[in-house]
Amino acid sequence: MLKKALAFCFIFILLFQTVPANAAEKVKRNWQDETIYFLMVDRYNNGDSTNDRNVKVLDPVGFQGGDFKGIIDKLDFIKDQGFTTVMLTPIFKNDDRGYDGYRITDFYKTDDHFGTINEFKKLVSEVHKKKMKIIIDFPTNQVSASSSIVKDPKKKNWFSGKTNDQLISFDHTNSEVNQYLIDAAKWWVTKTDIDGYLLSNANQSPTQFWKQFSSSVKSVKKDFYLLGEVNSKDSKLVKQYQQAGLDGTLDFRLNQPLRDSFATINQSLKKVLSIEADNRKEFDQPSLMGAFFDNHNMKRYTRDMVINKQFPGTRWKLALTYLYTQPEIPIVYYGTEIAEDSGGVPENRKMMNFRTEKELIDYITMIGEIRQQQPALTKGSMEILYEKNGMVVFKRKYKDHVNIIGINNTDKTQVIKLSKDQLQNDKEELRGLISGGVVRAENGTFKLAFERETSEIYNVVEKTGINFMFIAILVLIWIVFFAFLFIAWKRGKQKKIQ
Repeated sequence: MLKKALAFCFIFILLFQTVPANAAEKVKRNWQDETIYFLMVDRYNNGDSTNDRNVKVLDPVGFQGGDFKGIIDKLDFIKDQGFTTVMLTPIFKNDDRGYDGYRITDFYKTDDHFGTINEFKKLVSEVHKKKMKIIIDFPTNQVSASSSIVKDPKKKNWFSGKTNDQLISFDHTNSEVNQYLIDAAKWWVTKTDIDGYLLSNANQSPTQFWKQFSSSVKSVKKDFYLLGEVNSKDSKLVKQYQQAGLDGTLDFRLNQPLRDSFATINQSLKKVLSIEADNRKEFDQPSLMGAFFDNHNMKRYTRDMVINKQFPGTRWKLALTYLYTQPEIPIVYYGTEIAEDSGGVPENRKMMNFRTEKELIDYITMIGEIRQQQPALTKGSMEILYEKNGMVVFKRKYKDHVNIIGINNTDKTQVIKLSKDQLQNDKEELRGLISGGVVRAENGTFKLAFERETSEIYNVVEKTGINFMFIAILVLIWIVFFAFLFIAWKRGKQKKIQ
């Protein structure tokens, strides 16, 4: 009986310790809660040498061996950094120049450089086993001149001309073209159970097409995510495409101000914050837009830092802190975790190098975990509390969850005072989630200190006090434990006497 009591007490204390005092409530995971890792299939990881046909590792515009098996092999590497969604460049069959996936010859086949459709289905399955999602780029505007549909005389009215890359442009005024693309898009969802499409150059197709495309694809899978690449700074134009059925769009208007704000020190965030505020007013679901620093079509953001003679590690930490705490979905281009430094296409599409020091990887892992644990960072409102010459403090709030984010992109230590009224919360303690430490209110004021070029994400919590229940349970366990030892000793002594 005594042993059972002891075991019960130990189990109780272990269970008690596993529930944090301020644990975030369980909330449904929506697309706005995702953190996206964007990679180019051919340039990520070569996991299967048997599909290395015409691979030229020294040719920047040739196939270099990345494949579905290589991505599967690195899924833990991606997931461990806190990413919840993997986004791929097009996987469809391409001509011999289509290492990047954008020279499609057949919308119903995978490129044999990447692997078979069954290998892709295995990739999707492995992603889902890890509670992650997968998005693929589905281009709807051009095909390769060597595509069978281009050569089909019955389809000569499907096309409207050539691009500078000698790709053949679809004519979206032709309903047969639109239906062909929609049927292919639905087929991939049904066949492989992917979770979303990146729609590159979406603004080259009319909004009427996207209305039909969206309703048709979502009839197959309800929670399917459509992320449009509408490369425009005109918010009215972007809104037209969102209203046509795209769930979100890449935020190109935000991109350059973001790059400018963190590429060097003492840069104001006023323009970035102004765009964020405008988005919340102009769009129905601004939290479904995608915020990013760079991608496969622009020079790496690290190059901006190097040009400004800044240390990339420090710069990236500040930039990523903002990216992970602002209201839009963070999209991180592969190689960011190693501060890849390169210019534009094709230099910005190097094979991923996994043999590097892991300081930045550790930082991404930490803030990725913070973002997933704090519902206010993905679902909450945003309020600016302070901004001046590179020092910014803002609040994210969701129900009774509150986070305070401070980013000091200046060359001096900054001390910011916040009143309890600014927090609009009766809790009296700010707990640091990056560097640790606790800030308590003194006479109704919180005093926050930030060293130069550092940031912190605070969780606003109840004031820490003495946990009398924990102490009582601990005392009880020790009493039972010593009682058990005493009885065991006494019984042993009696046996010796006998």
